Amino acid sequence: MAGKLKGKLALVTGASRGIGRAVALRLAEEGADIIAVARNRSQGALEQLDDEITKLGRNCTITPFDLRDSDAIDRLGGAIYERWGKLDILVANAAILGPITPLGHMAPKDWSELLDINLTANWRLIRSMDPLLKLAEQGRAIFVTSGAAHSAKAYWGGYAVTKAALDALVQTYAKETCNTPLKVNLIDPGPIRTHMRSKAVPGEDPSSLPTPDDIAPLFLELASDSYTETGAIIKFYDWAGIKRS
Repeated sequence: MAGKLKGKLALVTGASRGIGRAVALRLAEEGADIIAVARNRSQGALEQLDDEITKLGRNCTITPFDLRDSDAIDRLGGAIYERWGKLDILVANAAILGPITPLGHMAPKDWSELLDINLTANWRLIRSMDPLLKLAEQGRAIFVTSGAAHSAKAYWGGYAVTKAALDALVQTYAKETCNTPLKVNLIDPGPIRTHMRSKAVPGEDPSSLPTPDDIAPLFLELASDSYTETGAIIKFYDWAGIKRS
C-alpha cells in the first residue's frame, strides 16, 4: 500500500477504542505498520483492530499490558529495537478520567492511578522510546492533552493536574530535542464522542460531537514528514474550524 507513511512504524497507546483506535487505523491506511497497546482486558478489541489493519495490507503487533507496568514499557522498547531497530511515530493517547470529585474527597489510590497512567507512563514512554525515535529519519511523537489542563474547573482537579503536568513534560521534551529531526507535539481534542467523554458529561447528546474518525487526520498530519513544528499544543476544534457552543 502506498501512502504518506509507507514504511513507517507507529506505536499507539490506548488503541483498543476511541481516538487511539481511529488513529491506528488512519495511520495504517497511509501505509504504517502498527504496534497497538491497551490494557490486558482489552485484548479482544485489540485482536479486532489487528484483523482490520491486516485487511488494509499492513502489519499489526498487539501488546496488551497495563501502562503502570514500567518494566513492560522498557521491555517493549527493547523488543522494538531488536525487531525493527527504530520507531518512527509514537502516539501517546492512553489516559484515564479518574473521579470527578472535590480534591479533598479523592482517595489516595485514585490520585496515584491518575499520576501513574496520565503522567508517569508518558515519561516512561519518552525514556524508553526516545532513542528509537532518534534512530528514525524523521521521528514524530504526539501526546494527547486536554483543555482541562488550564481551565481549573471545579471537581476536575485530578485529571486537570495530570494533563497540565503532561503539557510541561512534553514541551520540555520538545525543547530538549529541538535540534534533532524529531518533532514532539500535543493535541487537545476538545469534546469528542468517546467513552471517556460520556462518563465525564453523561447528559450530553453524543451525536452533537465530532467522532474519533474526525480527529484522526490531525494525528496523520503531525505524524507526517512534512510537519516541522515542535513543542506546540494543537487544538482540534481550531484546526478543524469547529465553533464551540
